[in-house]
Amino acid sequence: MFLPFLLCLVVGLLAGACAAGPRGADPGPRTGDEVRVCGELFHTGTRVVLWDDPGGYDATLRRCFFHPGRAAPSRAPGRIARYGRRRGAPPPGEPFPVETLRSLVTQIVLHYDAAGTSRRCFEVLQDIRGLSCHFLLDLDGTVYQTLDLRERAWHAGSANDRSVGVEIANIGAYRDRAAVERWYARHPLPSGAGGGRGLVRGSVKGRDLWQHDFTDAQYRALGRLVAALCRVLDVPPAFPRDARGRVIAATLPPGEAREFRGILGHLHLSPGKIDPGPAFDWERLFAALGRGGVR
Repeated sequence: MFLPFLLCLVVGLLAGACAAGPRGADPGPRTGDEVRVCGELFHTGTRVVLWDDPGGYDATLRRCFFHPGRAAPSRAPGRIARYGRRRGAPPPGEPFPVETLRSLVTQIVLHYDAAGTSRRCFEVLQDIRGLSCHFLLDLDGTVYQTLDLRERAWHAGSANDRSVGVEIANIGAYRDRAAVERWYARHPLPSGAGGGRGLVRGSVKGRDLWQHDFTDAQYRALGRLVAALCRVLDVPPAFPRDARGRVIAATLPPGEAREFRGILGHLHLSPGKIDPGPAFDWERLFAALGRGGVR
């Protein structure tokens, strides 16, 4: 009698563990912190607005978002779609499970949006340039998902097929300190968002630059979002580092860029890019990922 009971108990515990899924990224009903991956919902622990939620930004539209009477973006008049199908994805109409996506996605790419707010960023991507990014992260820490991750967003050139992109609201990095100060004087940070370390001076690819740090709310949300994406997509929480353990501030050689598995910046993939910029605190994000994205 005892052996069958023990066997049932073990089976039940294993079934329960499998049903629970990885901590903080469990499939479940919509509560407001989930991302959508291959049609399934996964918890992140931070506020997420999906593209079909009220107030969401919908990159699946084959028209402009803020100018609905216009189909094509103003800088790409021959383009309608703002995204595509990943290389290696199942043909249209066939199932596309999360397990298949894990075999395709190896990188999470971080950008500053150079627009300053997620609203303006989406207007530039959707209505002006005809591009897209899976996630926008606003100054107050709100995450906007614009596409299911099974779609190939157009945010990082040749890395689009293998990556998920995050555009973080920040005006960017410039040689002119006063220009950055003037922008933030005219556009104060949201109450409660926190100003990070304020104005930061640093070097990327040999360029001496000034950039306002990302907000505390953005760092908190990014840690939780990226931790969840790493678990769901089986992407290692690793950054490109040099022999001394420092995050590399240069473009990776093409072969290394293709083979790298983990989290990197647009600067690591494209010679002409420097985002997320010198102010981005990679070690703060790394510490958060070590705690499952929780600060």
